[in-house]
Amino acid sequence: MTFGRRRALAVKIHCPITAETLGALIAGDGGALERDGTTAAMLAVIRGDNPLGDFGQYQGVCEIAPGWESFRPDPDARPALGEAGRNSLSATAILTTYAPAEADISTCLAALMAAHPWEVPVIEVSEVDLLVRQD
Repeated sequence: MTFGRRRALAVKIHCPITAETLGALIAGDGGALERDGTTAAMLAVIRGDNPLGDFGQYQGVCEIAPGWESFRPDPDARPALGEAGRNSLSATAILTTYAPAEADISTCLAALMAAHPWEVPVIEVSEVDLLVRQD
């Protein structure tokens, strides 16, 4: 089998979830993400009529990784979770999706930022090469 490469933009969204959502995900209940307000909003953006998650015959593609994030807000911070000056641990889902490298995803990024509840959202954008089959 031969393969080629396709330039793409990777968008990785660190998204807070409830402990109940994390437990349900670990137990195999993927529908928990649809019931969690924050991840449901992020997934709605990814699944919208835009270039995010565009894999030709497949649309709205994203990878989901449950986990935790550790942080300590400064005294002047207004954290959505935790308390200023104290170490905190937050249940998190990391949603990773892709768009064609030439796509203008600025509207998508603005929608993700608007839906994200953190004072300082963690949304990564990078250029990547995706492998594609060439039969």
